[in-house]
Amino acid sequence: MAEALSAPIRSSTRSVRLMSLVGDYIALTKPRIIELLLVTTVPVMMLAAHGTPSLGLVLATLVGGSLAAGSANALNCVVDRDIDAVMHRTSRRPLSRAVIRPRSALVFGLALGLVAVLELWVTTNGLSAELALAAIAFYVLVYTMLLKRRTASNIVWGGAAGCMPVLIGWSAVTDTVGWPPVILFGVVFLWTPPHFWALAMQFRADYAAAGVPMLPVVATRDFVVGRMLAYSWAMVVTSLVLWPVAHTTALYPVAAAALGGLFLQQVYALRARVRAGTVAHPARVFHASITYLTLLFVAVALDALLQHLP
Repeated sequence: MAEALSAPIRSSTRSVRLMSLVGDYIALTKPRIIELLLVTTVPVMMLAAHGTPSLGLVLATLVGGSLAAGSANALNCVVDRDIDAVMHRTSRRPLSRAVIRPRSALVFGLALGLVAVLELWVTTNGLSAELALAAIAFYVLVYTMLLKRRTASNIVWGGAAGCMPVLIGWSAVTDTVGWPPVILFGVVFLWTPPHFWALAMQFRADYAAAGVPMLPVVATRDFVVGRMLAYSWAMVVTSLVLWPVAHTTALYPVAAAALGGLFLQQVYALRARVRAGTVAHPARVFHASITYLTLLFVAVALDALLQHLP
């Protein structure tokens, strides 16, 4: 009787452990980062398709892009497991808690990357697969292993990997890379430093404890905000260049200018708080940057639909 009752309990316990393990592997891929990357993919595909691309192509590109980003993030966790364990913000990651072995995480990350490249090669085209492979290699080898622990400009150049979904989305539709995705690549590239430096200001003590020379660790807050403003202005100007190059309707430049103005207002407000010596609240800029990028690419999608309505 006791054995009959304990069997379902053991089965339930195994199921819980399995689900927990699956959740830990998913956590290695940093799903919230993947979500933001995919926000930039579909609108660019719509721009390239002059409307709505086929649902099959969109799904294939999103699956491949998600797997590629998950691969890069998992491999990043393997390389950075020592500093992740030190930083409060990342101390609950699976490798920091030792619930997944580094070797297992490494195999998982490499397998995801292989599947991503093959999936994109088969379902879209070779160029998209090559761009995905380049993004993984750049993020892991250049940003994580070469730049992150050596220079305060780490996120400036390393952020290029996060711009690749723009090129992948365009190439999935056209099998080429044109000026519109290059401009949007530039927007994301210039967006990355103010976005990430705001986060690094919020968690400055974490990065300092881990010995990672993020700009807010090695420079004054006033200097950091000045650099954030410079990149933000360049980002807004670059976003407006898409108007004549992609021949958008008036919807896009109006939205880009309004969104850019609102984001700049947030960065200027941060500078005012820093100079006044009050609580800086850099997280406000961090969250505003996510809203800005999301809505800017929504404007790209809406404009593509508006241009080609029957």
